[in-house]
Amino acid sequence: MAIKLGLPKGSLQKATLELFRKAGYNFSVSERSYFPSIDDPDLEAMLIRAQEMARYVQDGVFDCGLTGHDWVIENSADVVEVAALVYAKCSMRPVRWVLAAPEESEINSAKDLQGKKIATEVVNIAQRYLETHGVTADVEFSWGATEAKVPELADAIIEVTETGSSLRANKLKIVDTVLESTTRLIANKASWENPAKREKIENIAMMLKGAIDAEGKVGIKLNVPRKNMEEIMAILPAMKNPTVNDLHDPDWVAVETVMDEDVVRKIIPELKKFGGRDIIEYPLNKVIA
Repeated sequence: MAIKLGLPKGSLQKATLELFRKAGYNFSVSERSYFPSIDDPDLEAMLIRAQEMARYVQDGVFDCGLTGHDWVIENSADVVEVAALVYAKCSMRPVRWVLAAPEESEINSAKDLQGKKIATEVVNIAQRYLETHGVTADVEFSWGATEAKVPELADAIIEVTETGSSLRANKLKIVDTVLESTTRLIANKASWENPAKREKIENIAMMLKGAIDAEGKVGIKLNVPRKNMEEIMAILPAMKNPTVNDLHDPDWVAVETVMDEDVVRKIIPELKKFGGRDIIEYPLNKVIA
């Protein structure tokens, strides 16, 4: 029984396919095709815009799919959020929908939006935000290039950002964070109640989270004089405890552990100082806790 999987087309597509590759699922996408091939016979995939994904998963067109938590909320979709996957187009961190206005604008808080016009792609999220702050404003849907619509076509915008650089480039200031969002693996409720489909979906979630957890980490192997083990163990950061194995020479042991890649350059000289030899650093695709 094949699982129908929805993959986000557009800005998140490249990062999603790379994440799946690290998780062990290799997709092949033709230039104009919406139906990627996959080396897993139990999966059938289709590319579709993230904005529409939650609705199609809710309606059973897909058993599961990847989209932002923001689009689940925007569409009021009745789906199961199986896993939060913290990755985005440019970085491995959440994105934010922010209220932004021209740098010289007098809009400095949500209260200043009273009677103003706001352009955004997330009309429902914007309306809820205004209601929360007791503000009445005109919210209109933006088909794109939202940053360019102020001040001529709107007084403020609610727009998604990872770094804020595009907003700054358009001389806009961030007034408030409306919503923070991460990518989610979501499932159709009926599919989730099917034991076989649920197991497959849970396995996909586990492998994707393992790939994300491996981001920025590397494995380290080295041989260590047994007499220096106390000093070596004090140096090594480990997710739990380093693996230590005896070698043929009783005076030496083999040590293996996982650490953040950005600390390796500091630690390797220390390991050498205390007799570490044959030090090997290797990349990781997945870390499954």
